[in-house]
Amino acid sequence: MNKDDIDVVKREIVYEGYFKMLRYNLKYRLFSGQWSELISRDCYNRGNAVCLLLYDPIHDTVVLVEQIRIGAIEYEFDPWLLEVVAGLIDRDEPKEMIAKQEAQEEAGIDVSEVHYIFDFLTSAGASTERVYLYYALIDASKVGGIFGLPSEHEDIKVHVVSSEKAFRWVREGKIKSSMTIIALQWLALNKENLKKNDK
Repeated sequence: MNKDDIDVVKREIVYEGYFKMLRYNLKYRLFSGQWSELISRDCYNRGNAVCLLLYDPIHDTVVLVEQIRIGAIEYEFDPWLLEVVAGLIDRDEPKEMIAKQEAQEEAGIDVSEVHYIFDFLTSAGASTERVYLYYALIDASKVGGIFGLPSEHEDIKVHVVSSEKAFRWVREGKIKSSMTIIALQWLALNKENLKKNDK
């Protein structure tokens, strides 16, 4: 099936603040070949994002940033989440450039080159968000501190941890951010190649 199998009767913005809420009235073709009834679906539009996995292949460490996340306040765990560097694509610049800028703003790291991995939808049942995942090879031996843009009310603590500790945190459920889990699982599958290619 493809987009020809969707009939959007109406698309409207029902809320517009920091983000948007869209409402779709649509029909779609069923697997039987018939068309569905007219249905209404609300969809959260926050724009798209980049995330950047910062990996030191010499010391076998990763850089994670910690900051408060409003979406985690409703739950029983700590709302200060450990994440890879990330940011919204909210300006007309190449995604690679935005990833580099976020590395500087969130972790104080100047990155010369980033490499595209893949992109994915974070929660396609109710959100339009598409995340573009990149990695960069860095020297993390002198990385650390508190960063973030005061104009964006950011207060971000940088952590440098071994890749094995980061993988263990994923297994233990300590890391709650889906994009970070995806990035670290990719690293677990690919880090030996990264270490070889960096020599």
